[in-house]
Amino acid sequence: MRVSIPWLKKFVDIKQSVAELADMLSMLGLEAEAPKSVSFSGIVVGKVLKAEKHPNADRLSLCIVSDGKEEYQVVCGKQKVPFAKIGAVLGDNFKISKTKIRGEHSFGMICSERELGLSDQHEGILVLSDGARIGSDFAKYLNSNQNYLEIDLTPNRPDCMSHVGVAREIAVKTGQKLKYSYANSLDYKKNK
Repeated sequence: MRVSIPWLKKFVDIKQSVAELADMLSMLGLEAEAPKSVSFSGIVVGKVLKAEKHPNADRLSLCIVSDGKEEYQVVCGKQKVPFAKIGAVLGDNFKISKTKIRGEHSFGMICSERELGLSDQHEGILVLSDGARIGSDFAKYLNSNQNYLEIDLTPNRPDCMSHVGVAREIAVKTGQKLKYSYANSLDYKKNK
């Protein structure tokens, strides 16, 4: 499970470094892997203006994608999407360049969650909400230029399957108060 450190900070004050936090969570039985940051740059919110069947491939589309300033021909599909323009960098320093796919030029790439390092989902591209501003920085849209931890949960710890649950563990360990309001009482009427 991925846990966003900025989200955790909304529920509990964290004074430890990210590495110390990972060690502390591991000592609490929440095996935390080394801290990671989402690793991509140069990705913007793009809009697919036009999509046609690729003339030389059954499963591909030839799209015209706008970044709000210019239009690019890209091989793929969908509407509002994370768009990696030429020069963008994904994951392990994979730099986007102009390429030819099945005889058609592609001037960028429309990205899936897996290509962006957000999840293991790669079945399709990541389609964005209508509220996404065309041409805006995708990392800001996603608020993902943040650190996160990968936590392996065991079946006996369903209480930690949320940010609140993990924050509760940190609060108990550090002697802090959890910044989360529970319902103090329930109003009910007894049936007669």
